[in-house]
Amino acid sequence: MPKQLRIIIAGGGTGGHIFPAIAVAQAIQKMQPNAAILFVGASGKMEMEKVPQAGYEIIGLTIAGLNRSNIFKNWSLPFKLIKSFFQVKNIFNKFKPNAIFGVGGYSSFPVLKYAQAKHIDTYIHESNAFAGKANMWLSTNATKIFTGTKGMELFFPADKILITGNPVRKNIIESSILKEAALLKFGLLPSRKTLLIIGGSLGASSINKAIKENLAQLEALNIQLIWQTGKPNASDYVKAVGNYTNVYVNSFIDDMSAAYTAADLVVSRSGAMAVAEICITGKACVFVPYPFAAEDHQTFNAMNLVKEGAALIVADKDVEQKLLPTIMQMVKDETMTANMQSKIKSFAWLDADKVIATTIIDHLENSNS
Repeated sequence: MPKQLRIIIAGGGTGGHIFPAIAVAQAIQKMQPNAAILFVGASGKMEMEKVPQAGYEIIGLTIAGLNRSNIFKNWSLPFKLIKSFFQVKNIFNKFKPNAIFGVGGYSSFPVLKYAQAKHIDTYIHESNAFAGKANMWLSTNATKIFTGTKGMELFFPADKILITGNPVRKNIIESSILKEAALLKFGLLPSRKTLLIIGGSLGASSINKAIKENLAQLEALNIQLIWQTGKPNASDYVKAVGNYTNVYVNSFIDDMSAAYTAADLVVSRSGAMAVAEICITGKACVFVPYPFAAEDHQTFNAMNLVKEGAALIVADKDVEQKLLPTIMQMVKDETMTANMQSKIKSFAWLDADKVIATTIIDHLENSNS
């Protein structure tokens, strides 16, 4: 009889790490209802709010990431890292995990590093097309490495890689809402083209500023907007919308399934999860990669699609001049957008969460049978 799966899921920092982690936890629970699951994240980060909302316990570590823009601000980092290892030791002693799943983010590093030192199975998920440093450092001793895209042999041992795609929230994969009902939810009309702007949970200032400056032009083009601004400066953008009746604006959209269903076109950052969701929903998209992402991984994520004609790209520095003309091109050239919609769907992975959960459970069962 295989022993109970006791798994720690480590990482976070952004929705791109947190929501896949929750999706895998739910898949594990569906297959093994008696599995014990504990999340470990970074104190003060968004996982401390989002994970409990999904019904899971989370413990926060006192840890911070590397400040890449000001190296002098990293003086306390070694002390926080040492403290986090003591915290991890206490967590392991109490919870007694037999498997660790890391989704990236700096809080995953001390958890997986400690587990590997204790010879506990560690599984890594790398969502981006350019691997993060922590995952690369951990890969040599990892049990299995799940990747969101092909070609990751550049970063990881080839024999440990399993290409799964990126786990996407079930309500997006299994959306049942009809387009007219989705538009109604946002107070919009079925007769107009709808543009979804996704700034991510932390916002995308360049995209937001360009949209704010072009609200009149977008209305003149008969385009309506679902505009997710992110929290920074959200009140300014709400104020800018004023009396425009063609715009729904909010700092955060709870029902992204409805937002994707309502949209004809999308403008988005190209974080791994945004890309995965847009592929699944099959929307014509212009990506604006975040220019300060580690190793410029958002550009790599977008270019995987752009080079196949499945999406368009505008560099962050060019947004002010090029975003509106690119949107206009997408609106006017319906043949091009239909072609993009067809191609982007070929990049979709529908069962990443299930494949990852099955692999972890099977490995545990085989090692204890």
